[in-house]
Amino acid sequence: MNNDVIAANLKRLRGAKGISQDQVAEAAGLSRSAYRNIESGKAQPRMRNLEAIAGALRVPVRALLEPTVELKNVRFRSHKKLRTRSQILTDVGRWLADYNGLEALLDSRRPFRLQGVAAQAGAGENRAMAAARAARAPLGLTEYEPVRDICGLLDSAGVKVFPLAVASDSFFGLSVGPSDGGPAVVVNTWERISVERWIFSAAHELGHLLLHLDDYGQDAEEEDDAHEREADAFAAEFLMPDAVFRREWAETYGLPLVARVIKVKRIFRVSYRTVLYRLAPDYRGWAPNIWVHFRTDYKCATGQSLSKTDEPAAITDSEFMTAAPEVLRGREPDHLSAGDFREDRLAGLVRRATEAGEISLGRGAEILGMSLKEMRALSASWVG
Repeated sequence: MNNDVIAANLKRLRGAKGISQDQVAEAAGLSRSAYRNIESGKAQPRMRNLEAIAGALRVPVRALLEPTVELKNVRFRSHKKLRTRSQILTDVGRWLADYNGLEALLDSRRPFRLQGVAAQAGAGENRAMAAARAARAPLGLTEYEPVRDICGLLDSAGVKVFPLAVASDSFFGLSVGPSDGGPAVVVNTWERISVERWIFSAAHELGHLLLHLDDYGQDAEEEDDAHEREADAFAAEFLMPDAVFRREWAETYGLPLVARVIKVKRIFRVSYRTVLYRLAPDYRGWAPNIWVHFRTDYKCATGQSLSKTDEPAAITDSEFMTAAPEVLRGREPDHLSAGDFREDRLAGLVRRATEAGEISLGRGAEILGMSLKEMRALSASWVG
């Protein structure tokens, strides 16, 4: 065992959880001095003490023993400073190492099929939308086809997808460049964030991968507003191409406003705000404006209010999906469920590797982040 590795892991894990050395020591049944000596790297811990400390921190022993994988080609920005930033990067690094290790073991690496998209898009203010249109073709999407399974679509393009639940309403996702084992996108699937936002975040991070790789770096934390707007524009066009949106909207002509918005949002698997944002320029100068009209009609139809906090009446372009994104799942009318955002390729690789005898069920459980009991239940359910 490497004392320095254990010490670094303990400091990072404890900091991410916001607890003191004394609290960990008490929960692990150790004296304060004994724990402090382990975290400082001065003492060689016994395995039973490590197991007790891991239990106190609610992590597997592996998390204390393995050195971290340092990611450098990463784009990780958030609205607020995150105490868990270091831990998130560590979790992503380990996930990527496991994923790439399985791909190598099974000779199943998928090429990145979207590398030339930025060049096709060219320069200029409309390059984000041009890139979105250029990205759809290699993925087999027609001009009029909605994105029904973004995780599967990105997987097919050689982009790994990592759903990671982080209790934060200021962090929605990050992306990792090819030189660090990617390309990969990480999406915050915290239960309070709408599934529509998960989907949008995945497309947003794809936009960064295609348009802003030169801006990737581990130490950069502040958001670049121009790049964020470009990634938003890319995601909106990628998920809901303007031409097909106009067609679908026209086909709902006879329905009430709320029913129209909800039907179209479910076709494209986006937020109702995304639909209203697309409509707003067409109704500029119209009284009441589209935002007020929607809130009024929604309350009449459901008896529930969408307050100004939920949806500002005069939203601007700069606020779209960045300054005031929809967060709480309960605020999304007729919302999607977690089943609408499911990454399944890694589980498939684990199944192939365990059935071929390349890895144990225990190792499969570690890779998928589940207990051995859960892994055994999963393996017992495999058919076909």
